[in-house]
Amino acid sequence: QVQLVESGGGLVQAGGSLRLSCAASGRYTMGWFRQAPGKEREFVGAIKWSGGSTSYADSVKGRFTISRDNAKNTVYLQMNSLKLEDTAVYYCAAGPRFGSSWYSPTPAAWSYWGQGTQVTVSS
Repeated sequence: QVQLVESGGGLVQAGGSLRLSCAASGRYTMGWFRQAPGKEREFVGAIKWSGGSTSYADSVKGRFTISRDNAKNTVYLQMNSLKLEDTAVYYCAAGPRFGSSWYSPTPAAWSYWGQGTQVTVSS
């Protein structure tokens, strides 16, 4: 089975940065999602196994960067210029197939999930 383990969450001031890591076994498209209190889980970004393609939600575009180091079986989410509204539990996900698309922004389309890591942005 696929095991996904997130790390790197914590407390950071608005305008600061955090780097999340997801240890991920297997050759899968990887995604990052987040869920704030009282809100549904939302798409943050995705990256192909090759790293050749990435996609981001409009809310994080230009601030967050997804990358991966396949030699280390690790996917990263570099979060810069953090805002209060970025506060959420962040999850990594893996998916082997998404029909005609290489990823999906819909949580239900993904096969495997990590346990989540809390990111709290303070003022």
